[in-house]
Amino acid sequence: MSKVLLIGLAGMCGTLARYWLSGAVYAILGRGFPWGTAAVNALGCLLFGFVFVLAEERLLLRGDARIMVLVGFMGAFTTFSTLVFETNQLLRDAQWAFAALNLMGQTVLGFLALWAGMALARII
Repeated sequence: MSKVLLIGLAGMCGTLARYWLSGAVYAILGRGFPWGTAAVNALGCLLFGFVFVLAEERLLLRGDARIMVLVGFMGAFTTFSTLVFETNQLLRDAQWAFAALNLMGQTVLGFLALWAGMALARII
């Protein structure tokens, strides 16, 4: 099976897991606060860290399996975990300014892009 197909299948699983988990959390806690998204992001960070250590330090996941889980499943489950992981790598390398820029910059850029997209859709 090709690598792209494996990533796509893992991505489908990640998307469905995100949908089901956030839906279950909202059903329990309600929609007054984005608890479902918070749960997905927290679990995504936990899983990303767990899988990364298994792959890097324990060498239990290699090659296509690592890409399938980290890029396919985790990429579809939550990209927040990737943002946090990459910021952690910058902190680990004592690149404090880049870590702050990455975290704050992507958040601000995300808001600006959201607002620009909304404005563009309203113009059309």
